[in-house]
Amino acid sequence: MAFQLYVRWLLHSLTFPSALCFSYRLTGNEPLSVLPLNSLPEESTGRAHYKLCDRLKLEKKQRRMCRRDPGVADTLREAIIMSALECQHQFRFERWNCTLEGRHRANILKRGFKETAFLYAISSAGLTHALAKACSAGRMERCTCDEAPDLENRKAWQWGGCGDNLKYANKFVKEFLGKRSNKDLRARVDTHNTNVGMKVIKAGVETTCKCHGVSGSCTVQTCWRQLLPFHEIGNRLKLRYETSVKVGSSTNEATGEGDISTGRNSLPGLSDQIPRTMDLLHIEDSPSFCKPSKYSAGTAARKCYKDQNCDAICCGRGHNTQSREVTGPCQCQVRWCCYVECKQCTQREEVYTCKG
Repeated sequence: MAFQLYVRWLLHSLTFPSALCFSYRLTGNEPLSVLPLNSLPEESTGRAHYKLCDRLKLEKKQRRMCRRDPGVADTLREAIIMSALECQHQFRFERWNCTLEGRHRANILKRGFKETAFLYAISSAGLTHALAKACSAGRMERCTCDEAPDLENRKAWQWGGCGDNLKYANKFVKEFLGKRSNKDLRARVDTHNTNVGMKVIKAGVETTCKCHGVSGSCTVQTCWRQLLPFHEIGNRLKLRYETSVKVGSSTNEATGEGDISTGRNSLPGLSDQIPRTMDLLHIEDSPSFCKPSKYSAGTAARKCYKDQNCDAICCGRGHNTQSREVTGPCQCQVRWCCYVECKQCTQREEVYTCKG
């Protein structure tokens, strides 16, 4: 339940950029590269982070964890932004484009669609990634760089650099989310998809090394562990969304409790406990998202790309073509050491949008 509340709170925070200072909402139109955390308004020093933690409308235990480290509140805010932008980036060419406005957001979360599975996974992944990075960046008081005592060949190279502290991040996230009820199918699927997000982060840890020695002999290496860029995490979760497994429930005669059946078993009625898999799981088929409904605004007037995705996004309704002139820099040349000189060129381009 704690994580369901966290996801609902996180997704509740993703709507209007004009209200970002107060309720931390955004549209996701801004690319990650131009929306660093330090571009957001800062509170005054002291216990100002208490106010931010209170605004996030967390549960009592979560609010206490938020307050005890001044860096947590900003990290939660960063996780919101990163998860939202990545979701909208991954689905920018799809019928469902990760629209998280108004009733559509709440209605998606009430169901067990593939899209719901992705939202749970990207949310837990974003929180884990943001916390690990915040530790190594020195923005948290209760954690620092990853010491990585389990790396092999310690004698061959000297540990150095500042690794992303995934161990602390995983521990914090598990405590922050708390124990979740697994009594019903939906809760167990949500738990599974939450864990998939965290496991994809763990599977993406890379060791980066720098050589030291005479003439680059690399007699000693300084190494540290880094997480993959969050865009790559988003790519991996999107692939799991594409191959999401539909599950159902059945009763375990030995325990009398409900089990999850993936539909992949050869014998009817044979089921497993929670599948030990990195697949995302869903329990019902998604709507088409073609027409306005309680789950999306439909695809009318959506921009598409001719010969690529117009047929799919426009659901067979066809598309409109609009021609416009665009002016931008062109024929750029480097002058001296660091001065770039460009001309302004105007060209005509065509924009395609779905018919209603």
